[in-house]
Amino acid sequence: MCTPPPHNSDYDKVELVWPGKTTEVERVSLPFQTIERVNEVSRSAAGQARLRDGGELPDWWPEGWRNKLIWGDNKYVLSSLLDEFAGKVDLIYIDPPFATGADFSFKTRLGDKEVEKLPSVIEELAYRDTWKDGMGSYAQMMRDRLLLMRDLLSPRGTLIVHVGVQVNHILRSLCEELFDADNIVDEIIWSYGTPSGGRAAGNKVVKAHEYLLTVAKSYGDHVYNKEWLPYSEKYIEERFAFEDEDGRRYQRRKRDGVVTRQYLDESKGVPLSTVWSDIKQTYAMHLTKRKKEETGYPTQKPEGLLSRVIRDFSNPGDLVADFFLGSGTTVKVAEHLDRRWIGADLGRFAIHTARKRMLGITDCRPFEILNVGGYERSQWQGADVGEQIGEYYDFIVELYGATRIHGFNHLHGIKGDRMIHVGATDAPVTGEELDLAISECAEGSTLALDVLGWEWEMGLNPSRKDELAHFYEVDVHLLNIPREVMDQKAVEAGDIHFFELSVVELEQAQDDRGLVVEITNFLPAVDHYMAEKVGDAISQWSDWIDYWSIDFDYNGETFINSWQSYRTRQDRSLSLTSDPHRYETPGKKTIVVKVIDIFGNDTTRELTVEAD
Repeated sequence: MCTPPPHNSDYDKVELVWPGKTTEVERVSLPFQTIERVNEVSRSAAGQARLRDGGELPDWWPEGWRNKLIWGDNKYVLSSLLDEFAGKVDLIYIDPPFATGADFSFKTRLGDKEVEKLPSVIEELAYRDTWKDGMGSYAQMMRDRLLLMRDLLSPRGTLIVHVGVQVNHILRSLCEELFDADNIVDEIIWSYGTPSGGRAAGNKVVKAHEYLLTVAKSYGDHVYNKEWLPYSEKYIEERFAFEDEDGRRYQRRKRDGVVTRQYLDESKGVPLSTVWSDIKQTYAMHLTKRKKEETGYPTQKPEGLLSRVIRDFSNPGDLVADFFLGSGTTVKVAEHLDRRWIGADLGRFAIHTARKRMLGITDCRPFEILNVGGYERSQWQGADVGEQIGEYYDFIVELYGATRIHGFNHLHGIKGDRMIHVGATDAPVTGEELDLAISECAEGSTLALDVLGWEWEMGLNPSRKDELAHFYEVDVHLLNIPREVMDQKAVEAGDIHFFELSVVELEQAQDDRGLVVEITNFLPAVDHYMAEKVGDAISQWSDWIDYWSIDFDYNGETFINSWQSYRTRQDRSLSLTSDPHRYETPGKKTIVVKVIDIFGNDTTRELTVEAD
């Protein structure tokens, strides 16, 4: 029997109770790290703000504003946004997990073959944590996030929670508890129709609908732009059966004994109801033109659905947010409908997919890609390998087949004649960190070092590593820690393989202050999982590349996307040579090239050129 939480005698709410329920949420304000900026703003001679390539920004665009894609656990993203955005978000749409294993998977295309990518380490951990205690842990996860979203909403703001039949009752109850039942505006049924060839599981009826719980911060103040749907042809034929001398169709209406005419061309139509049956499932309609919307995410929602949500519950210039972003449909539609936007997701590839969709929009307004600081390290260690950092090092060193050592500042193990350095779980291994590990190696007269990491600092790759290691004459290998370390079955079976970083080879052609960059080879960090999945679909090295971009004048802090080429599901071509870039001033320039492979792993390469 679960003991209800303590409450006052005047407590009059009905609420869900589950073992271990907590009513307070941890509010940690973490700094955002800017990973990349796209479409920077310049000023015209008249002072009008415009995109770098010439498109003007609207008058309602705030000075210095950039839309935001944020990679990280949305609980920490939400709490970190509160300092700046509490009470300022006008519409939040979320499509949270429905208790399925497909929440973090996606499909990518190699030629004519589709390859499924399973969850990353952090995504897999998040999924396990969400359901570790069944519906109780799911309810706690969602309650924490709904509470933070409530605090972000503006006084006239609206929250739309997209849910399936599996968890509708849970989320409705949570919304009533946190927002009060009087602020539940509607429970909209999205009746998307039965997919072609759809079958019921066992003896169940085929599922053909989902819910959009509509919750207002304040019921009397929330935005609703009433929408009218056109009459059906049958309705028009039956009701508007008369024509006047000008051929205008009308119907007769009688009120208080007076007969009047209601003309068809003056009628608004049918007011939108709580049952939306005119918008079909994107991925179910694979034989129609809607195929162009597909991004590889099994839970992707159609743009028509998000267009209605954003049009009806916000106004141009409003701030729209989605904290379970997925493939990025919400932010893409918000951009088209002249709203500002924030999108967040735990999946690295989700952010990458959204970035490509935004780049495909002509004159897309400025946006930036952010990451929350090193918070997942303690979360991962505490959940799986103990509270102490030493236990994390023990775990990784043992999986690498090495022996744990102590008494060093930056060295954690030894394997044969090679020392081992282990990077943090989410924070990138930096050049400074590598330099310290190499120097400590050299001080101990050990001339070989293996560095194990999840992520790597911008520009840190095998070429840069050789430059850092040359002074000490230490042989250094950089190896990725594989996602399988989080799979207990893989650990027990010994199926853990560390693999070296991807290598990108470049050539550059200069003419005075002009520069062209070409990728001449790409050697991906291929683990057993990736090799097995792609099979014979890779025919040449460039097939591994999904996207690459260039910052022609890297400032050492933020990658400014100055040029890019990428594949889409409809167009698999990729340019391996950049457009020419011309420098306005002479001098030494630092160039950073970012390459993202078909599974979302990124590799960077840094070059230095002299512009005459």
